[in-house]
Amino acid sequence: MSKYKRRYGDRKEGRLIRSLPPFYKFIPYIMPSRNDRCNQYEESFEISVLDKRLRQLRVAGYKGISVLHFLIAAYIRAISMLPGLNRFVVGRRVYARNNIEIVMAVRRDMNTNSPETTIKVEFEPTDTIFDVYRKMNEKISEIKASEDGNGTEEFAEAASHLPRFLLRFGIFVLRVMDYFGWLPESAMKLSPFHGSMIITDLGSLRIGPVYHHIYNFGTLPVFISFGAKRHSYEINRKGEVEDKKYVDCKMVMDEGIIDGHYYAQLLQAFRVMFQHPEIVEAPPTTVIEDIY
Repeated sequence: MSKYKRRYGDRKEGRLIRSLPPFYKFIPYIMPSRNDRCNQYEESFEISVLDKRLRQLRVAGYKGISVLHFLIAAYIRAISMLPGLNRFVVGRRVYARNNIEIVMAVRRDMNTNSPETTIKVEFEPTDTIFDVYRKMNEKISEIKASEDGNGTEEFAEAASHLPRFLLRFGIFVLRVMDYFGWLPESAMKLSPFHGSMIITDLGSLRIGPVYHHIYNFGTLPVFISFGAKRHSYEINRKGEVEDKKYVDCKMVMDEGIIDGHYYAQLLQAFRVMFQHPEIVEAPPTTVIEDIY
């Protein structure tokens, strides 16, 4: 367990990384907004092995366990090996996040009139797919069972009744507070714009993934979107036709936290875990801590 003590320049949700090479400290000044620094990437992951394992888990009692739970678990496992993924840039400085928070948009009902809301779930780097399944289901059930909105919805509802000039001024104040790290922890806990990663399951809508922008406000550095499962008939080395399953995934990533080589290691780790989903069923043997 880390014995790090908070120092001047740290934020409530993360510690300032002081040993970064000068070039990486300079990037947020050249590209100050998150959209300036975003890279877009798409890949189709072969999920035949994963799909078979998920069916086995559903038979074993994990009702509804899906690619969504696996992707979140895989990202958490990647953070345990590649801690730079859990950094964020704000106030033109790079920070290492203290915890892992995954954000996702959900609807109470699958119809066009149902309001959309967001959930944020906190995880540990040692969490498995079973921890993800339990924590996500608990939070989703809590949201869907509640007739009242969550704190984010209530804030948006109250703010929407303000005169436009007051609302603009209020957002400006929030941006300034976020820049200097003055936002209270209660506000960041409710904010869907602060977290480790945001993910959307467009497969549940039976459509393909989109390149979703990352937000200039807040701290979210990565947006992952994935679509519906699809079949592909391919010829193997023996000349036989095989029916393989794929899921298409698109990612928008903030290059201010890490470089392309580091993100490439994330994608390589994903490829391995898609072919060996049992990896995320047990805690990691080692958790690597980010640099100081």
